[in-house]
Amino acid sequence: MSSKSFTPLIDPFERRVRDLRISVTDRCNFRCTYCMPEAGLKWLDRKDILSFEEIARLARIFVENFDFDGIRLTGGEPTVRADLPVLIERLSGLVVPSTNQRVDLAMTTNGSALRLIAKDLKQAGLRRLNISIDSLDAQIFESMTRRNHLDKVLDGIDAALEAGFEPVKINIVMIRGVNDHEIVDFAKFGRTKGVQPRFIEFMPLDADGAWNMNKVVPADEIVDRINEVFPLEAVVHGPEPAQRFVYKDGAGEIGVIPSVTKPFCGDCDRVRLTAEGKFMTCLFAIDDFDLRNILRSGGTDQEIMEQIRAAVGTKWAGHNIGNVNFIRPSRSMSQIGG
Repeated sequence: MSSKSFTPLIDPFERRVRDLRISVTDRCNFRCTYCMPEAGLKWLDRKDILSFEEIARLARIFVENFDFDGIRLTGGEPTVRADLPVLIERLSGLVVPSTNQRVDLAMTTNGSALRLIAKDLKQAGLRRLNISIDSLDAQIFESMTRRNHLDKVLDGIDAALEAGFEPVKINIVMIRGVNDHEIVDFAKFGRTKGVQPRFIEFMPLDADGAWNMNKVVPADEIVDRINEVFPLEAVVHGPEPAQRFVYKDGAGEIGVIPSVTKPFCGDCDRVRLTAEGKFMTCLFAIDDFDLRNILRSGGTDQEIMEQIRAAVGTKWAGHNIGNVNFIRPSRSMSQIGG
């Protein structure tokens, strides 16, 4: 047990907050329909993006002072940020006070650059990878991502496995009438390749505002359709967003993230840091808190901690998707960090 003192972050609903999602860039080399418009977005000026030093300082504060045990890097697409392994190496050395173990450092990526960078990321200390791939059909993949890069992503999955990442999870945003006929295909792919599919319900964070409930493929339906072909058994669910199921024949597992039909807000332990240093207590939060301004005005660690505590004190019970009082965030997924 570490002798370093820390104070757990507890929100107004008695949930302990201990998982930090950090967006390292708002830029992306894809234009996924559920994430940003075809023409892209107005990128942030580079001077407005947090530097590696600023990210590392904030991450240290969360881990050492609030006992955070999980950090996930996101984008945009994180691999478009130059010298990313340098940041990975800085973050991977952070030690969780309560366990005296290194922080669980993960990353979500579209996988298109992994052939070039997977080994470097692994050597720098990255522990886990989630790779987004929304179709195994080249035409559908291109229609969803607006990029003809399926081969690169498939090769990126191979590169991640070859680099020794375990487990490798693949994220699939399911959209009714677009890729929902591939549910069992992805299950077969996962079983054959040795990767873990994570099926994600389509959320109202698309920049085009085309989302509606009719396009959501419920997690229960996904599980039922796979179970008909490959019998499944549920795993006890913790605070993680995915509900997990193992194959009864021992050939791996799947996960479903029922953000819309069965929100897991009651167990939420996550907070987010955008690429420009805005602290958000929920993916669907309307308000944010400017940590970059404190950093760049010479603020102390204590001042940053006080702002973090104040922000977590505003964390709400849930996002209210599907209810009349739901307010759609002004930012798209790529501007928040997935």
